[in-house]
Amino acid sequence: MAKNYFGRSHKERLSLLLWFRLARFYNQSIRLSNQHLKKWDLTIAQFDLLVQIGAHQPISQQELAEKLLVTKGNMTQMLAKVEKSGLIERKQEWRTKLISLTEKGEQLFEEIVPIQEQFQAAQFHSLTKDEQKQLLTLLKKLQKQKISKQN
Repeated sequence: MAKNYFGRSHKERLSLLLWFRLARFYNQSIRLSNQHLKKWDLTIAQFDLLVQIGAHQPISQQELAEKLLVTKGNMTQMLAKVEKSGLIERKQEWRTKLISLTEKGEQLFEEIVPIQEQFQAAQFHSLTKDEQKQLLTLLKKLQKQKISKQN
């Protein structure tokens, strides 16, 4: 296989370029989304938390941590901050803490979700609907693969 000036094969370089492009898009998207959500005094993590609770309430703290891919410790901190803002409530049922949106949280959820959906859609406006579906399929495929360590 021919080597280019990076000392890598074309296939290896393509993989690196794909990774760089995905990382740059992700970082740009996160930065823009955080700026956008500042209007409501929310971070992306807090927005994701509200969306998951709003979609699955009442939800246990453990289920929520699994959906958000965070540790129990991080979950506790996130919930405490959002609870302090009056957006969620936690109720103890036996050994399980169930989390729901408060009325204030419901109002924010109803207001912000459509606006954030439009904001996110704008990041993909240069792709057709078919291209967006294809990208989603490819990203799901990548996410399912197991990445092995190469020594």
